[in-house]
Amino acid sequence: MEAKEANNISIKHYLSGLNIFPVKEKDRYGMYRSPFRPDTEPSFKVDYRQNLWYDFGTGEGGTMVDLAMKINQCTFAEAMQKLSTNSGSFSFHGKQSPIESNIHITKVLPLASSALLDYLAERKINLDVARQQCSEIHYAVGGKAYFAVGFANDAGGYEVRNRYFKGSISPKCVRTIRQSKDACIVFEGFWDFLSYLTIKGISEPQNDVAVLNSVANLPKAIDFIASHKEVYACLDNDDAGRRTVQELKSVCKNVSDQAAHYSQFKDLNDYLRGIKMEQPKQKKRGMKL
Repeated sequence: MEAKEANNISIKHYLSGLNIFPVKEKDRYGMYRSPFRPDTEPSFKVDYRQNLWYDFGTGEGGTMVDLAMKINQCTFAEAMQKLSTNSGSFSFHGKQSPIESNIHITKVLPLASSALLDYLAERKINLDVARQQCSEIHYAVGGKAYFAVGFANDAGGYEVRNRYFKGSISPKCVRTIRQSKDACIVFEGFWDFLSYLTIKGISEPQNDVAVLNSVANLPKAIDFIASHKEVYACLDNDDAGRRTVQELKSVCKNVSDQAAHYSQFKDLNDYLRGIKMEQPKQKKRGMKL
């Protein structure tokens, strides 16, 4: 991969693969909390049209390769190697994502790969739960072979994850589990769903479930969710999660926001792993005489 091609990798898509999402977003740009430092207000801008970034807090900015060097604290050559190795996983600026257009599933198997099982164990997911709810997906992109943990959705697509890649195989959709119960539990992603089952010590949910696979998919699941007498929202502790809870409350009769139970953590999987959110540092007040 040449530098010109690497710099055409979508910065927005690259950041989303690191679980970094915009706090505020317009058609042309997104405002993020800086991935380099504590940032209580979004001061990191990604220009979607030009595919460039700028950190107002430090005055730094640049291209995709510059960002990869800064985030990974590595040299230009090392950043190029990392981007080249995972090039089949990236969306490119101004083009349709290869994950949506060029991916071909070659095999769907029960989870057995030691690499994937180790990855699940790192995320503290019970392996019996993972085997029950997920598959091992083998797929090809641009002639290269990959494999990942796959979580099926209602439309026949998959959310796919491994230690180096976060993406989806179209069609992108929600996953609903119908147990004919009066209560429905709503999760933002399947890691949260697997974490919930792990915490509860069960392999199958005992209530109806909606896994959104992105809060943007809420409209696809809203009729199913709203058909329940009680709704329990296990969403992320961020602005997007809070907005989604408010949207649920506007159309559902009885919504209980469960995020308060893991308020010091970004989401249920971080709660399971004990990874607390970094709190903004408070300035020490000097003594007034």
